[in-house]
Amino acid sequence: MVPLFCVSQDRVEGMVMEANTAEKHIALEGANVYWLYSQTGTVTNAEGLFSIPYLKEYNKLVISYVGFESDTLLVDAPKKVHHFLQPSNALDEVVVQQKRDAVQKTFFSAQNVITVNSAELLKAACCNLSESFETNPAIDVNFSDALTGTKQIQMLGLTSPYLLITQENIPMVRGASQAYGLTFTPGTWVESIQITKGAGSVVNGYESISGQINTELVKPLTDNAIFINGYGNKNGRLELNTHFNKKLSDKLSTGLYIHANRRDQKEDGNADGFLDAPLANQLNVMSRWQYQNPEMGWVSFFNVRFLNDEKQVGESNFNPYTDKFTTNAWGSEIDTRRFDTSVKLGYVFPEMPFQSFGFQASYSIHKQDSYFGFNEYNINHESIYSNLLFNSIIGDTQSKFKTGITFAYDGYDEMVNVTDYSRVDTSVGAFFEYSFTNLEKLSLTAGLRADTHNRLGSFITPRLHVRYTPWEKASLRGSVGRGKRAANIFAENQQLFASARQINIQETSGNVYGLKAEDAWNYGVSFLQGFNWLERKGNITIDFYKTNFKNQIVVDWENPQEISFYNLDGKSYANSFQLEVNHKILKNVEFRTAYKYYDVKTDYKSGSLQKPLQAQHRFFANLGYNTTPKENGSQWRMDYTLHSLGKQRLPNTSSNPIAYQLNEYSDSYSLMNAQITKVFSKKFEIYLGGENLTNYTQNNPILGSDNPFGANFDTSMVYAPIMGRMFYGGFRFKL
Repeated sequence: MVPLFCVSQDRVEGMVMEANTAEKHIALEGANVYWLYSQTGTVTNAEGLFSIPYLKEYNKLVISYVGFESDTLLVDAPKKVHHFLQPSNALDEVVVQQKRDAVQKTFFSAQNVITVNSAELLKAACCNLSESFETNPAIDVNFSDALTGTKQIQMLGLTSPYLLITQENIPMVRGASQAYGLTFTPGTWVESIQITKGAGSVVNGYESISGQINTELVKPLTDNAIFINGYGNKNGRLELNTHFNKKLSDKLSTGLYIHANRRDQKEDGNADGFLDAPLANQLNVMSRWQYQNPEMGWVSFFNVRFLNDEKQVGESNFNPYTDKFTTNAWGSEIDTRRFDTSVKLGYVFPEMPFQSFGFQASYSIHKQDSYFGFNEYNINHESIYSNLLFNSIIGDTQSKFKTGITFAYDGYDEMVNVTDYSRVDTSVGAFFEYSFTNLEKLSLTAGLRADTHNRLGSFITPRLHVRYTPWEKASLRGSVGRGKRAANIFAENQQLFASARQINIQETSGNVYGLKAEDAWNYGVSFLQGFNWLERKGNITIDFYKTNFKNQIVVDWENPQEISFYNLDGKSYANSFQLEVNHKILKNVEFRTAYKYYDVKTDYKSGSLQKPLQAQHRFFANLGYNTTPKENGSQWRMDYTLHSLGKQRLPNTSSNPIAYQLNEYSDSYSLMNAQITKVFSKKFEIYLGGENLTNYTQNNPILGSDNPFGANFDTSMVYAPIMGRMFYGGFRFKL
């Protein structure tokens, strides 16, 4: 029965319901009700009821709800309104599909965003964030050098410094943490990952060039009260993760997250006298607080984290207590201590749910003390970041905008041997972003930000994303945007210190190590088509992105006796093409495959060359099988992943003695990983897996390993795994 209303003299009251053939009154909770071209609105309650002030100057009442067609009603006086919204069939279908997918692709967003949720992360060990992309073709994972075994990520043919890497939309892996920062976020802390291809949103800053990776952490309110994850592999790596969460009240929850990993076992499978993986020890502790008061419109998060990370690499007989800075044995230690804290505060206006403001702020101090043989590299990086945002609509909820201001401070104390490169970066910026969403045909996001930087000067960053639906289950996107950044040439290229190369900075009139800022435009087009085959859903994606550099800090490895840094004189571009197919081929079997082609070239002093250590052709496949869960949650999960990489151009070594020369190109190779998980109940599961099952390793990964203090020693020519076949196991317990 429809409730009766006593109509107020100055209010419009009513009920919003779902239209259905049975003519039942199905209330819609949370529907938006507002006056067109005004800032006055409300949302329906659990019974679908609403009450909104009557405004004489407005007569068009808009009613909207996700998954339903929006309606505009003509209302000239206070009265009762009983309204049925019609479901949007196309949106209903897509929502169902995305709920089931471990990797979600949106059909309606203007930006090309891929969401990786926790179910996808369980397909591999995912000990830390750098290892969370092995089963996703959007990101390429490579090794940076032959000593630390640190995995570096690439997207659209460009390395991670050209990505904006954020944690809950606050910049995180940047500056001093660029080389190892991805290893500082344990995989169990990750709730989901959003991968945006192409220039990102202006809201998050001006540094994004090839895309953005945002990590959402688990929430104390929704995470398990107790979670324990243990991991070990045959190469001596041991890990333990614990989560402890408690709901202190209806509005306040807190969590304590502890991660520890250790490797004491020395591995030298290729018998070159050097460790294949570092001896390591990390302790990572985070306290997280969540407050939410939906009745009043407030939500906030507060994090505090401390990290201590220690690595020892080099010759297997190196003893830092007796051999440091001697020629007894070559060795290196990398000790990092980091403290960071962040706060996020949001407020949604109760009577205008489409309007809100937010505040983000973070502080971090990152200290790395390291030496590589006789080379010393020490950097302290103090960072302050704040962002104030305001969100609202223009007319109705199809037209929204975000605006705000950003302040950032980065203080660097950086020493390379005896040379001091200390500096301070400060910037202030303002941004405005407009978005229009029409679920039937068109969506667009247009943004502009203006920043003033003490070393980069004043500049404008425009970005545009457009989505068009040409036919059913299709989404065609285009994007264009500018990015600008100050390169941290030493922090981003730390593998250079583990070599005999001389550092050559060819300075100009720039303000970044005497070099100019990097400046690039990214253009992209992407097409997503959903389909049904064998009565099962799937999708196919084709995308092409191009990055053109107006200026780039060229990192030149083409002379084996030195590494040169200089401003681009000519052209530098990265073209990326990807074809991806996802399909649930059987009831419990999902298949994902992709082919990628990269054309990445730069004008070096020695001529136009393809980017070194970059496979032009890559093939990816992932096959996942899950049994149907039983009532107690028990099931089997099995996953297999294949990576095939084509030949890679190697930096020029022709001036080396013959014994230390490499071929012009590497060999092609394939890697296979697999994991099987037995879920005993909703509380306990174990997993076993293997990486590099084909046991493929690179021959001679360290040039001059027979004489590490000689002129030809170089650990930077890594194009394939150093370690062979590796097996691991672990367990997960949750309560």
